[in-house]
Amino acid sequence: MGAAMFRILYEDADLIVCVKPAGTATQTRRAGQQDMVSLLRNYRHQKGEEPYIGLVHRLDQPVEGILVFGKHTKSTAALARQLTKGMFSKVYLAVTEGNMPQQEGKRTDYIKKDAHDNRSEIVPASDAKGKKAELYYRVLETDQKQDPVKNLVKIQLLTGRHHQIRVQMAHFGTPLAGDRKYGRPQGDQAFGLCACELAFRHPATGKEMAFAITPSQAVFKIFHTY
Repeated sequence: MGAAMFRILYEDADLIVCVKPAGTATQTRRAGQQDMVSLLRNYRHQKGEEPYIGLVHRLDQPVEGILVFGKHTKSTAALARQLTKGMFSKVYLAVTEGNMPQQEGKRTDYIKKDAHDNRSEIVPASDAKGKKAELYYRVLETDQKQDPVKNLVKIQLLTGRHHQIRVQMAHFGTPLAGDRKYGRPQGDQAFGLCACELAFRHPATGKEMAFAITPSQAVFKIFHTY
């Protein structure tokens, strides 16, 4: 049952790399709601394995994309150390709405998380609760026929803040398509964000591991290059 709801890109004795579908939480405490951790535990249980799944990083529930999980505590800790040291390479494709002020560049902001409302906001660098958030972006294609104008943007995250891409793009004046929290409150289009590339070193061998997917969400289909 669980295995049909996600796609495994790679698996060995130390880790699992899979594609999280849009709409599925990475991990949740809500009763009765499936998440990737529980789905993968069930998957391992069905194979007769110890159903341990080590959480290394997350994706927001509306986001489709690549995740890596540890299959034992040692590999999970090693992957988590890489993440903390900025050794993960994470690339996203985003669909933004509105005219991008620049076609390419680096954005540096300071983000403060409000855990009570599950929101984040841009704050001055002087705010003690603000954390530095950096990313590179490049516009791959713009469709002027759409209302509002839509852009296909490639983004490389340099930090991993709460809702970082969503908040920074909205602050740029070009929120993500389908993002009701930081963009337009109405509309039922698919969420315009996909974690499409992930690279790291294997926790046991040190070998460079790199994975890539093509977004499946309908909002990406209007573009010709991705």
